[in-house]
Amino acid sequence: MVQISRITTQKKSKHRYNIFLNDGKKEFYGFSVDEDILIKEHLHKGMELDQAKIDSLQDKDATHKLYTLSLHYLSYRMRSEKELLDYLKKKEVPLETVSEVMDRLKEEGLLDDKAFAVALINTRILTTSKGPLLIKKELIEKGVDRLIIEEVIPLYTFDKQYEKVLKLIEKKSNFNEKKSYKEQLDRLKLNLMQKGFSNDVIQEALASASPEKDNEAEYQAVVFQGEKALQKYSRKSQGFELKHKVKSALYRKRFSAELIDRFIEEYVENE
Repeated sequence: MVQISRITTQKKSKHRYNIFLNDGKKEFYGFSVDEDILIKEHLHKGMELDQAKIDSLQDKDATHKLYTLSLHYLSYRMRSEKELLDYLKKKEVPLETVSEVMDRLKEEGLLDDKAFAVALINTRILTTSKGPLLIKKELIEKGVDRLIIEEVIPLYTFDKQYEKVLKLIEKKSNFNEKKSYKEQLDRLKLNLMQKGFSNDVIQEALASASPEKDNEAEYQAVVFQGEKALQKYSRKSQGFELKHKVKSALYRKRFSAELIDRFIEEYVENE
């Protein structure tokens, strides 16, 4: 048995205390504890401790340290259980301690994957151009259970998606006059799908907000792309072969057969 001989406040942390012990022969530093442990365990000068009690106090203090560290980590933003678990594992502490801390945080409502998922969805809707499929992927990566995801993802309603897609279409409404209308429309659809929106909402939004096709501008785009193709292929081809290669190049660019034939007649027939 040893006896607490002194309790002093640490210089760098006023909420932590150094516990000095005396074994009857000399005084020595024993361990340190947080203020909460000091109060809860009624530690005081003259109190006798055996090794089992000292080990218990140190275990409780380690758990409290990890709990405080977790609170600090959670203070910046909400975290998923997986995010916190990954963070605490890096601290190289026993998994039992990590589990105890996480259980306490759940009981206190400070660690809740459903609340986290709801908050993340609402934040992404307000601050990003992400669609529900990308948000779902993000939640999966953060370790949120798929049942929770399926429960909360409908918060991103069709109407909200439709409104978001309309705004994205408006931002890209100035089509490049050097590319075909169809090619640019395909790229716009692909971009929206890559952002995580479904084909249904994309098609409905495009039906009401896609830029109108300008036939004259479309032909100028054919001329631009056609002249590039002519410059490329006329070095090694001529006649039917040249026309075939130019036509194929313009088809790949998604121009209509009518405009391609017009270009061939005006620019290639006499090559």
